[in-house]
Amino acid sequence: MRMVAWIVLSLTIVLHVQTLKAQDMEKPQKVSPFPVGDKLPEQFSKYFIGQAWLAPLTGRSALNVPVSNVTFSPGCRNNWHSHTGGQLLIAVGGRGYYQARGEEARELLPGDIVEIAPDVVHWHGAAPDSWFSHLAVECNPQTNVNTWLEPVDDAQYAAATKPAASRMALRDDARQLLATLLPGETSIFGGEDPELAEIFVNFALGDVPAHSDLDLRTRLLCTLASAVATQSRTLFRTTLEAALNTGVTPVEVKEVLYHAVPYAGMARVADLLRLTNETLRSRGVQLPLEAQGTTTRQSRFEKGLDVQRAIFGAENIDAMRAAAPDSQKHIQDFLSANCFGDYMTRRGLDEATRELVTFSILISLGGCEPQVKGHIAGNVKVGNDKRKLLAVVTQLLPWIGYPRTLNAIGCLNEVLPEE
Repeated sequence: MRMVAWIVLSLTIVLHVQTLKAQDMEKPQKVSPFPVGDKLPEQFSKYFIGQAWLAPLTGRSALNVPVSNVTFSPGCRNNWHSHTGGQLLIAVGGRGYYQARGEEARELLPGDIVEIAPDVVHWHGAAPDSWFSHLAVECNPQTNVNTWLEPVDDAQYAAATKPAASRMALRDDARQLLATLLPGETSIFGGEDPELAEIFVNFALGDVPAHSDLDLRTRLLCTLASAVATQSRTLFRTTLEAALNTGVTPVEVKEVLYHAVPYAGMARVADLLRLTNETLRSRGVQLPLEAQGTTTRQSRFEKGLDVQRAIFGAENIDAMRAAAPDSQKHIQDFLSANCFGDYMTRRGLDEATRELVTFSILISLGGCEPQVKGHIAGNVKVGNDKRKLLAVVTQLLPWIGYPRTLNAIGCLNEVLPEE
């Protein structure tokens, strides 16, 4: 009797666990700022493999722009289909795919837009291991008709979502680093330029890291800073995902952006700040983050001037301020109060890291050699020696190219000659 009771109890527990798992699968994950909505009605769900949810976002039919948020569970995708009036897809959360018939599948991350021409046969859905949300914008709604075709079977889906790394001849260290930074990465350069992807990944993630012992956190923070300077949305977004995947904190990411404002300008920072906020929200991070400022309107000038003097030498800073023409003294005041008082004194990144971030921005901008030289000396003052600065230059080489890299090395050798 005890054995029978034990079997019954075990079966009860198993069934309960399976029920809970089934219930969990019924609950959609909110991976974007937009509402998830309800499960697809039968008239649509019969054309999907897996579960999806639909949230209409617009209601004024007179505008003729129906927009809905569609959320896919991992592995969910719709059938091959087409629209006589075309369609726009805007990825807003998680990771998904779009594929037109006869073309390589394209990975979709938040911010990506797909313009689907009329009558193009295609499918879209989630990655095998990720929830995914996109906005679906119906074009030409008065005449737009959907034509639903056959399902995207498991073999087609597996081939479309196969990691790009497994399709490239990557050296082992490059493959391992790629897997660490971007688990499940599937479409480097959209999968449409495999030769370039193979060359670049082997160089950037294999050859380059092998020539220094720069820690991964520093590599990623400096690359983020470089992406701001070069205004590369693609590099920034990819590096942001890699940084968050490997333990760089939201505060550290935000501080790189804030710190870039006085060096690269708000024009280069604003769009990337918006992209960062969207990414953080999609990962469940509550915004705004905790404040990191340490100065007030009354103290920013003196504290900034103290930082300037500590890093670059009191005599140098005082002489520079004294030599400025009367018409330009306000710029010196701005440097002390704003550049150093408002930004350099913030928490979230230590002083040595901030100087490396500054160095990364300046060498990536190009044409800033006088400032690069000054900040090479500043880096040394806060503990970043020539070896570390050369490691940063090497890290950024794949992203900024050889001319800017060689200019940076020229500045290094001028300020810190080889012994």
